[in-house]
Formats: sequence, C-alpha cells, structure tokens
Amino acid sequence: MWIEQLSRRDLLQTSYNGIGAMALSSLLADQLEAAERNPQAEQPQHHARKAKHCIFLFMQGGASQIDSFDYKPELNRLHGKPLPRTPDITGELQGRLSFHHSCVGSPFKFQKHGESDRYMSELYPHLAKHADDLAFIHGIKTDNQNHGPSTLHVTTGSQFPGSPSVGSWVSYGLGTPNQNMPSYVVIQDPRGAPVNGAAVWANGYLPAAYQGTLLRPKGTPILNLDRPVGMTREQQRRELDALNFLNRRHLRSRENSELEARISAYELAFRMQLEAPELVDISDEPQHIRKLYGLDNGSTAGFARQCLLARRLVESGVRYTLLIHGVQIGGYSWDDHGDVKGRMIRHSREVDQPIAALLSDLKQRDLLDETLVVWASEMGRTPFVNGGLGKSPGREHNSHALTMWVAGGNVKGGATAGETDEFSLRSAGEPIPIRNVHATILDLLGLDDEQLRYLHAGRNRQLTDIGGEVLTEIIS
Repeated sequence: MWIEQLSRRDLLQTSYNGIGAMALSSLLADQLEAAERNPQAEQPQHHARKAKHCIFLFMQGGASQIDSFDYKPELNRLHGKPLPRTPDITGELQGRLSFHHSCVGSPFKFQKHGESDRYMSELYPHLAKHADDLAFIHGIKTDNQNHGPSTLHVTTGSQFPGSPSVGSWVSYGLGTPNQNMPSYVVIQDPRGAPVNGAAVWANGYLPAAYQGTLLRPKGTPILNLDRPVGMTREQQRRELDALNFLNRRHLRSRENSELEARISAYELAFRMQLEAPELVDISDEPQHIRKLYGLDNGSTAGFARQCLLARRLVESGVRYTLLIHGVQIGGYSWDDHGDVKGRMIRHSREVDQPIAALLSDLKQRDLLDETLVVWASEMGRTPFVNGGLGKSPGREHNSHALTMWVAGGNVKGGATAGETDEFSLRSAGEPIPIRNVHATILDLLGLDDEQLRYLHAGRNRQLTDIGGEVLTEIIS
C-alpha cells in the first residue's frame, strides 16, 4: 500500500540512485499492473486433461441425424407408410404423430468406416476417413423443439435467454494463455447470424469479460479495433494509461464487472492491434493447405476459412472458438422441412471437407491431442414428415434424437454413448439430457462441473444448472 502513497517525484527524491530508482519504479509499476485483477488470466485445470482448447462446430437449424450418422435401414422399408404405433410418446412428438404422416427413409447410402466399423452417410466422404478419431453421442434430449430455445439450450445450458454460453464458462474457468487475444472467439457464417444472434455466445450473468468476441468475415477482424487515423501507437498508449488511471480510481470505491471488463477490453484491444490482423490474414498459407481445406472451392470456401482460422486461433492460444454454419431459419440453415435430399447434399458439401481438413491439420501439427473438437446442432429431425411424401419430402423437428460427436484430447475415438430406437425417433434407453453432454465437455477440458460455479442472485449457478453426469464411456 505504501507504493500508492509515494508519487514518482517523492520516490526519486528519497532514492540514493536516480537511475536505479527509475528502473525500480518501472518494475513496481509492472508488478502493480500485474496485481490488478485480470479476468482472463490463465487458470489451472481442476483435473488433468490433455485438451487445453475447444473448437465447437455448431450447425444451425437442426441437422438430420438420420441422413448423417444415425443409420436406420428400417425406415427405408417403411418409406411412405405411417410410423408403427409407439407407446409412451408425449409432447410435440405425440402431436405430430397424431396427424397424418409418412416415414421418410434416408436417400443416402451408409457404409462402415475405420476399425470401429462406424456407419456414416455417403454425404461425409472426407470426415469418414476420421471415423476412428470420433466418439458419437446418440439420443441427446433438449427441452424444446423450437429453434430459438433449443439453440440456447445447446449453446448455454438453458432454453431461456440470460445464461452464459458454454464458451463463457470455459473462459471463466480456464482463462487464456495468450493475453494478446480474447480467450473466447466466435466466427459465424459469412452469410449472416444464427438464431438468437449474440445471445448464443453471451456471458449472461458472468462478468462481461467472458463474452465471446466476434471476428468479422472480411475487413477489420474486430469492429473499432483499428487505431484512429493520425494517432501513433505511443500517443494511444499515453491516452489509455490516463484512462486506465481514472477508471481504476473509480473502480476502487465500487464493484462493477462491466467497468472491470471495459478496462480489460481497452488493454486487450490495444494488444490485439498487432496480433489479430496477422491471425486473420490467411494469404500466407501454402497452396497445399488451401487445397486441403477447400479454400478455392466456391461451395466450401466460407466454412473452410472458418475452420482454418480456428486452427490458427488454437496455435495462438485462444481457449474456445465457436464456429457457426447456417443462418437464422431459411435457405442457409439446416432446417430441412422439405427436400431433405437436395438440402442435405448442399449442407454437407459445404462442411465435410473443411471439418475433415481441420482434424487432419490439427493432427499433423500435434495439436489434436490438446484440442477438443465438438460437432453439434440444436436438435435432430423426425423419421417422418407430416402429410404425404410429395416429390421432395423433408423432416420435422425432434428434440429427442440429437446426435453429436467429439474428437481430440482424451476422447476415446470410435466409442459411442447412447442409442436411438430403430426409427431414430427417441432414445432406445435412458435419454441423454444435454446437461450430461455439457458436463462431459467440461470434464474433457479439465473442469469439474460441480466446482465451476458462480454466485448469482443468491444462488451458486453452474452450466448444467442441476448438475450433469459425465459420459465416461467416450473418455479414455
């Protein structure tokens, strides 16, 4: 405390060696600055895990598990017929089945891949080469069949707005090893934003420093990051020092996480001005990497850039990266109520090669062991369509049969958790609530769901709300 009571002049006047005192004052200033609370300081894991980073691949709209990774040949036999009577169906599924409906068999061929004999659709020829790296989770249940609430449930643990996203919890629990970049970065589809917009990567009731930072698809990577025209870096540093002094003095007399986050954001933005533009500039990537990801292919270029940037962010030390494919609900989302065949061909073509390239690239750089990769959507689809088949049938919403996969870190490649019934209508056994998946993601990053808590409104809150069970069968 005595350091704060001495001015620079007093310190110099009472020192025996002016030059030495100047060096001392600089050292003490650095120590004081380091002692200030840094919300993104790196934190130790609760338990040892290989994965230090996470890339979360989110397919907006409700990707059809039946046409991707959940092989159900029985549906092809029933194609065009109503689903056999299924007992104990409740909620919206019961409502949909009470109306005229027709089973829709998958129009795609499935084959076994890898030593794990994993059935995968012909839509994913590139990803199929990584079959033994992937662990699948089938029969995941969310609490809502509507896009907005279900998207929030998968990305924040709650179907209601206002809760922190998974990335915010990871950032809060682990911080980041790179203080020149945010711990949590978001790269959305270059064609637009997902359902719920920024709520998908929001900090909720956690301090504002833990919200995701959105990288723009072109131009300045982060809005307002560029230094004002005509201002030198030294001038900007002096202005920030003065602003930081005033903000810190104001903060000492009150608790204010938003001001704390703003102070941290100013400093982070200053440091990012040098590193962020270089990170998003992929012009220096060699031709074989561009070809690997499909950067020069019109159908894959958009998501290829997202995946390549995710690899670069991992290399730079960014803790959590959220990649979003799909825009709202419409032509560019996975919400395939009609023409599931044509639309799934287009969706999968856009993501298959880039995702496989990301896995290959991480592996060849010895980064897959320290990176958890997660593939998800907000819900699955039904094995039927309401009404008649028509010429181009689609699928309805289904919150009982979401399929996800994970890879990297301590993931047991080729393993499976959960199972759906013969129609992929719902779980064949005990349903897997999304909170169990969230608890597993945290565990694979070295975080204990029961320890990762935050006091809010008089209650210790956590990602899983009431606690989740780790899916140990997919962990090595």
